[in-house]
Amino acid sequence: MKRIIFNADDFGASRGVNRGIIDCHTRGVLTSTSMMVTGSAVREAVELSKAHPRLAIGLHWDVQGENDLPTLDLDNPTLVRDDFLRQLDAFRKLMGREPTHVDSHRHNHRDKKVYPIIHELVAPLGVPLRGDERVRFIGSFYAQWEWKVTELKYVGVEFLQQLLREESREGWTEFSCHPGYVTPDYQAVYLAEREEEIKSLVDPRIKETIREQGLILSSYADYVAAHPPRF
Repeated sequence: MKRIIFNADDFGASRGVNRGIIDCHTRGVLTSTSMMVTGSAVREAVELSKAHPRLAIGLHWDVQGENDLPTLDLDNPTLVRDDFLRQLDAFRKLMGREPTHVDSHRHNHRDKKVYPIIHELVAPLGVPLRGDERVRFIGSFYAQWEWKVTELKYVGVEFLQQLLREESREGWTEFSCHPGYVTPDYQAVYLAEREEEIKSLVDPRIKETIREQGLILSSYADYVAAHPPRF
């Protein structure tokens, strides 16, 4: 079977990002999101999660925000370990449970020095870590393939349909996305593009393509339920 997950990064980053994610979940194909415990609207995100229990929520480890460089010395294993555990503990306190999956802002956890540390810390949770190959990652639905150069065709309906047809495989595949509305509480290089993503993610043609291709729309919670941790 071909199971696909639409996962939105940056839950909690702002009120507009939160609202965009919830819209895409209730009106479109979004099934999962990754929460930034560092976000200015993270407490609102927690309250929204209570109202939408079918939205799977993972941890979006953030050591960068919208800065050009990480705010943490990624060459220092002790600092990396301590910061990740601090954010994981914050997630647990906010949500009252473990994350359904783990990834990071700007993919910082995939740095070759950092990945082994994060992988070791996530392993006891028994949940997927982006890049561990349990869930195949597709990040092409993004309007800035080149940094700060926007091409909206890459977040259009037709391109997303193409991705679904060509990139879905047997097993589990994540299609990453970044929906959100522009609001005064958040400034970022990738901002207005988020509203264009929403238009595609709620477009009925996407659900129709999923049906045509025989894909099973799933969430990270579904993955964890199908692959319970074995300790």
